Amino acid sequence: MCFGRCARCVGYKLLILALLCIVANTLLYFPNGETRFASEHHLGKYVECLHGILGGGLLVLIPAAVFIGLHNDDCCGCFGHESCGKSCAMLSSVLAAFVGILGSGYCIIISALGLSQGPYCFTHLERNWIYPFTDSSGGYLFEYNKWSACQEPQNIVQWNVTLFSILLVLGGIEFILCFIQIINGILGGLCGLCCSDEEYTVDFFKTFHAY
Repeated sequence: MCFGRCARCVGYKLLILALLCIVANTLLYFPNGETRFASEHHLGKYVECLHGILGGGLLVLIPAAVFIGLHNDDCCGCFGHESCGKSCAMLSSVLAAFVGILGSGYCIIISALGLSQGPYCFTHLERNWIYPFTDSSGGYLFEYNKWSACQEPQNIVQWNVTLFSILLVLGGIEFILCFIQIINGILGGLCGLCCSDEEYTVDFFKTFHAY
């Protein structure tokens, strides 16, 4: 099993997911592609938490870059032992994975809170900007007939539900991948970065001829 290749695969997946999180979070700032709601500060508080840009985005890009770099075979080693250096690199990737855990966890929590509270919008009943679904504890998600209570921005409920759901799913996948890399990094640090059948065969014959 090649732990380095596994880490590289996880890294590329995290890279794609992080970029998608940044795009999704950015779209939350511009309902229906309009910029005036952001400039007028008519966005929900959870929209402005940067959970997709900072949490699921930048904080996940850090471990993604580390994991992708682990596949390089030019590790200098430590105390003259190349395998030792590679093992240390794999163990250090565990720390990077924890950064990804924190970022993706933040993205998951804020996305769930954003879905639970509902959008900030102008309603026809209150004639004011409020959170009309905050007392429903997420129950509004299944009460489609109440979504029309939000007049501005248009289709803001669908917009928020779709993007927050996407960020929730993306954050969950990032969390799982980072957790997988924690296990992979520990195993790679203890067993070596990449142990192929050929290396085992060579070591066996060297030991055999020594006797």
